[in-house]
Amino acid sequence: MDLKFSQEVLEKYPSLKTTDFATPFFKDGRDTRLLEWIYARPDLDTLRGDPARVCAAIEEYSGQHELLLNVGSTKADLINNLIAAQKPQVIVEMGCYVGYSAISFASAMRSQHPASTKLQFWSLEFNLSFASVATKLVELAGLSDVVTIVIGAAGDSVKQLAQENKLDHIDMLFIDHMAENYHTDFQICESLNLFKSGSQIVADNILVPGAPKYAEYVRNHPKFESKTVKCLHVPGDLEDEIEITRVI
Repeated sequence: MDLKFSQEVLEKYPSLKTTDFATPFFKDGRDTRLLEWIYARPDLDTLRGDPARVCAAIEEYSGQHELLLNVGSTKADLINNLIAAQKPQVIVEMGCYVGYSAISFASAMRSQHPASTKLQFWSLEFNLSFASVATKLVELAGLSDVVTIVIGAAGDSVKQLAQENKLDHIDMLFIDHMAENYHTDFQICESLNLFKSGSQIVADNILVPGAPKYAEYVRNHPKFESKTVKCLHVPGDLEDEIEITRVI
């Protein structure tokens, strides 16, 4: 993949200079190196119980050391505004990676329901190493009482949670795993009747790497209201799109 960044962006995010986008850099152990770097920080105690600081530390590592496939602050702010408006109590995310989105979104959800003990954030992750790192960072952020990380294929995990009566509906679904699985795994949620009127589905990376089959489905379905929001990848300045869909 031949990507071009402005000199200003390269200076702001040095990790982009050394990233080889032609190789699967997200499976080379940088998730573990991130965790080691965070726990070696002299200010580690200031991160404990502070989701914003933990997310900021993840972004610092991504921008200054090794690029990470996080949702990033620009997209996270957009989605956190949706959480503030809709006030979901049950969020499911497909694709946890190192836990950035789980920490950011679960914190936003908790801030809307500070006295609730019934909040559920199910984070579904196929990769064991990613899930292990994310579990430690969620714990560091003080969100283990809200976030549950489930290891396995997203569609299979949703089925299992429903069968075990742990998940009977979804207020917000965040899709951010393998783009080729968006459509299939979304339809699994549909088949289990997990969506209700007002449920929201937020799908990242609609443009890069792209999920055309999913996008076409939700945009043309009579029971959904869907809109495309243009945004940027961070770190970097690549244009992307998020699809925000509401169940009528």
